[in-house]
Amino acid sequence: MMIRFQHEQLYRLMASLHILTDIRANILDVRGKDMYPTLDRAPFCARMTGCAAGLERCRACDERAARECAGQSGFRFYRCHAGVCEAILPIRADSVSPPVAYVVFGQFLDDSPVEEQWERARLTLDWWPGGAEDLREDFFRFRRYSGGEMRAFADVLETLAAYILQKEMLSLGERTDLQRLELFLDQHYMEKLSLASISAALHIGRTKLCALAKELSGGETLSRLIVRRRIEAAKGLLLRSDRSVSAVAEAVGISDYNYFSKVFRAATGYTPSAFRKKGRQNAEHYG
Repeated sequence: MMIRFQHEQLYRLMASLHILTDIRANILDVRGKDMYPTLDRAPFCARMTGCAAGLERCRACDERAARECAGQSGFRFYRCHAGVCEAILPIRADSVSPPVAYVVFGQFLDDSPVEEQWERARLTLDWWPGGAEDLREDFFRFRRYSGGEMRAFADVLETLAAYILQKEMLSLGERTDLQRLELFLDQHYMEKLSLASISAALHIGRTKLCALAKELSGGETLSRLIVRRRIEAAKGLLLRSDRSVSAVAEAVGISDYNYFSKVFRAATGYTPSAFRKKGRQNAEHYG
């Protein structure tokens, strides 16, 4: 059985929740992998995930949280590897089934003295390239919530999880090989990918995989299909975050800045910086 994600609807739902409530929520897949890394992040978390070592720690933290809460019901509250408050809820098709995904919300502090929270966080950040004090100002910018507010958020998101299942934004079912490839690229486009690695992950022969890529893309190669998926993610990240262009390139799986700029311009007609500027000008004009 495969898990179907209605990606556009889920992304819009998470983004709308943040706009209306200031709650930063996301969906993790069954392995604890962040489904929508382009969603807006608090400045501290944006810097953390913009650093390769920080991104790796964030991913490992999410995966560990998913493993630890897989056998429980309701939200599990915890502090992430950098001392920031988060909560995670397993989504199940029924009360006895294993989780099919997770709702996670976080990027906030509790209502205990913020200096004490920073001191705990500082002790975990000795690996940060600029030293822990470099992150202090951004840490103090986190919103603080009381225990009652956090439980209220949890109640809202439990209802949201039920709504996601009811509207079949997330469901179980058999997938065709074409759908499996599309889902795989949606979930792994930011990773180092090759024909061999995708073939092994999906258990699909390389010749068939190339044919599927052409069918999915309208005649393009698998490598071009991957680049297209990365560019789409980069467009969202450029418009919704203040990350540098090089950090955006890294986040979508392209470590070569010059190559990223070249393929982005070929796909959109704009350099990444010009695309961001034009998009924000349009938003201001029509907002």
